[in-house]
Amino acid sequence: MTDLEYLEKYLPPEKYEEGKKRLSKGEPVQYIIGNVDFYGNLIEVNKNVLIPRFETEELVEKTMEYVKKYFKEPLDIVDLATGSGCIAITLKKKLNANVDAVDISKEALKIAQKNALQNKVNINFLKGDMLDPLTKKYDLLISNPPYIDPLEPIDERVKKYEPSIALYAEEKGLYFYKKILKDVKKYIKEKSLIAFEIGQNQGEELKKIASCYFPLENIKVEKDLQGRDRFFFIKVGL
Repeated sequence: MTDLEYLEKYLPPEKYEEGKKRLSKGEPVQYIIGNVDFYGNLIEVNKNVLIPRFETEELVEKTMEYVKKYFKEPLDIVDLATGSGCIAITLKKKLNANVDAVDISKEALKIAQKNALQNKVNINFLKGDMLDPLTKKYDLLISNPPYIDPLEPIDERVKKYEPSIALYAEEKGLYFYKKILKDVKKYIKEKSLIAFEIGQNQGEELKKIASCYFPLENIKVEKDLQGRDRFFFIKVGL
């Protein structure tokens, strides 16, 4: 389905012409419609949150496979840099779990809370920078943090319309992974899983970083459906 067909299908007729103008200026169709389907859940999106991607659905799918293999429910889960809340909401729906979700953006948390309400799930939202607001230990820590190198060229529409705070990270895009891994042991159980979405060229470097903190654990980079390195898992004590 083209973007125009998408507009015609999902926008009320009285908003179609305005939507077409916004589309012609390059605005992503998901922002014009105001929502997106993520793993069968309707997720509201606006300029304050990243548009959920197919790759993030894959992250959720792979993570749930690991969870079902290694853990007994109920679980304690935390989603860092939750954005629209799409990961946290899906995991809450699919697993028997207590779910916390963290974001530094007050505007993003408003959207995430609204999405949780609309999807009829109870999630504990925390405002803060990654691990900072956490006070307990988790079976699963999952995150799709900002990971684009500020010097990396990206699609102009993404650059113009999606929130830079959700896209870019210093230190060649690795800053937030380093920040999490440095202190994460305080917030995970003896047997736990860490799951990240990563940039396609970050896998090997991130392995080196993670090995400094988890030298004895199983660290794995997995590919997305396009064959690009995209998912990073650390199986702690498993």
